[in-house]
Amino acid sequence: MTDAVAAVDLGATSGRVMLGYLGHDELRLVPVARFPNQPVRTVDGLHWNILELYRNVVAGLGSAVREEPGLRSIGIDSWAVDYALLDGDRMLGTPFHYRDDRTSRGVDLVHGVAGFDELYGVNGLQFLPFNTLYQLAAEKDGGWLERADTMLLVPDLLAFWLTGARRAEATNASTTGLVNVTTGQWDDALIGRLGYPRGVFPPLVHPGATIGTLLPGVAAEIGMSGSSLPVTAVGSHDTASAVVAVPAATENVAYISSGTWSLVGVELDRPVVSEAARAANFTNEGGVDGRIRFLQNVSGLWLLSESVRTWERESGSGESIDLPTLLAQAAAVTAPMPVFDAGDPVFIAPGDMPGRIAAWCAERGLAVPGSRAEVVRSILESLAAAYASSLRQASELSGRRVDTVHVVGGGSQNALLCQLTADRTGLPVVAGPVEATAIGNVLVQARAQGMVDSSTSLEALRALVARAFPLVTYTPTAG
Repeated sequence: MTDAVAAVDLGATSGRVMLGYLGHDELRLVPVARFPNQPVRTVDGLHWNILELYRNVVAGLGSAVREEPGLRSIGIDSWAVDYALLDGDRMLGTPFHYRDDRTSRGVDLVHGVAGFDELYGVNGLQFLPFNTLYQLAAEKDGGWLERADTMLLVPDLLAFWLTGARRAEATNASTTGLVNVTTGQWDDALIGRLGYPRGVFPPLVHPGATIGTLLPGVAAEIGMSGSSLPVTAVGSHDTASAVVAVPAATENVAYISSGTWSLVGVELDRPVVSEAARAANFTNEGGVDGRIRFLQNVSGLWLLSESVRTWERESGSGESIDLPTLLAQAAAVTAPMPVFDAGDPVFIAPGDMPGRIAAWCAERGLAVPGSRAEVVRSILESLAAAYASSLRQASELSGRRVDTVHVVGGGSQNALLCQLTADRTGLPVVAGPVEATAIGNVLVQARAQGMVDSSTSLEALRALVARAFPLVTYTPTAG
């Protein structure tokens, strides 16, 4: 195979650059760079180290070019809602992290103008205190928004630095709360009511469109001088790309994109903005090819990773915890462990996660998990319970029958979590692929570049994924 594209896939804790190869009935990924994504706390709050991320992205693209000098395209995806403000070409400060607590002020400011029920009718989004429209209210209150001429979400910012083109990719823009769920366009009326300058929101582009070609300086830096290498819009919200790679054989499936967060839902042709969906706090986010991702944003393996960080930090001896061993110990726990509300806002911020779990349980008269293995088992039982509840509601609210659950992303490697999910849902769970987000990124680029027929449906792309990557099925256990 000679046709290759580069997928830049940025998660909330790590990033990677992958080469994607697509040939006749064949699909393959080759990692060329991996790097951490660690936030930085300064006197004014918690920020993303965006310049370090960009440096690593450019270095990773250089590695991709050395591996494949005939690279056809670059696509970028990342987490949602976070952004940079620009004045001309200059970034106005380092982007805030969605876990920064300034967003609570933004919620009060927005809801003073438009209540959540009214907002849901416009944007169809689940209430999350860090959604972009709330963050922008805090920016406006601080006098920063009026200084900006452009707002770019993280993948759009990186694309701008690579190409000089200011665009907003539609799937990620749909998570801002400022895109109309029916029209798929920026909602000028809502933007005006909130007092945001309309000019800061760039033109929308859809997955498969060309954002621009590499600036000469960037092309030279990665070793492609004289090239017109395009940056192609993909599902730049990482979940939108991950859903492209769900290897579903029928439409009667649900998905869990499992990583730092867990995105639990079904894919639909049109949004569901009923009062029942609003009350259940379900979201309608844009997907590739105009699909709707009807889902709940549920806490994820953040609970586990933050617990591990706490234990390693508290050990004082530089202890490094072996996660496979810890998971095996959790699987061996036989005593019933408490199930806590994994979506409680108390678990959003970084810090002592085991201590918060213990306090949550104690306050409600539940048994408190003692050992590390018991804490891990409690976390995974609680996540599986949250998944089962969300999946049941997704089916009831959408009218979509669910026969199978597909788990993609890093959580698909967690056998205990997958089995617990099968047990609590009573449905078979198909786990894999792990790198679903990068695969979806690659597939959208490949279709745009003619590496597969431009009319190839998502269903046909998913069938290719099912043939190319190993999958593991977990069957519900009796009792």
